[in-house]
Amino acid sequence: MKRIVLITGGARSGKSNYAEKRALTLSPNPVYIATARIWDEEFRQRVLRHQEQRGPEWTNIEEEKTLSRHQLNGRVALIDCVTLWCTNFFFDLNAEVDKALEAVRDEFDRFTHQDATFLFVTNEIGCGGTSENEIQRKFTDLQGWVNQYIASQADEVILMVAGIPMKVK
Repeated sequence: MKRIVLITGGARSGKSNYAEKRALTLSPNPVYIATARIWDEEFRQRVLRHQEQRGPEWTNIEEEKTLSRHQLNGRVALIDCVTLWCTNFFFDLNAEVDKALEAVRDEFDRFTHQDATFLFVTNEIGCGGTSENEIQRKFTDLQGWVNQYIASQADEVILMVAGIPMKVK
């Protein structure tokens, strides 16, 4: 049965750790879809450490944008993270927020059409002040609208605060 869970919160709030533990309670062999682009060597090493920490029970998939090309029927999939996924669309579409929003929504809909359990990890980046940087403001808008869209489709929304999961929906 299809189920969508959105896990959101600030940086270092415990989102990924909570999502990983939750996925392992739902399946002995969950799928981890990492959406990050490798920007530099330090980040590459970070990715490798994270893969090693997860262990062999995970199926690791690196996918920057086209989540829907992976067939996950009957599986539990953790997508980490929506923020980096949005970043890829945002910059590939020259910071055009409307185009990026449409592309992300379309891809989300195609991907979550499958009969699987999806745990999406995202960031709440708009909780602070308004940036003086135009690109940052545009991206904050995109991220906020994508989070709202996923939350509207989700069966459950969890807000992580200081490592504590708080049920929102």
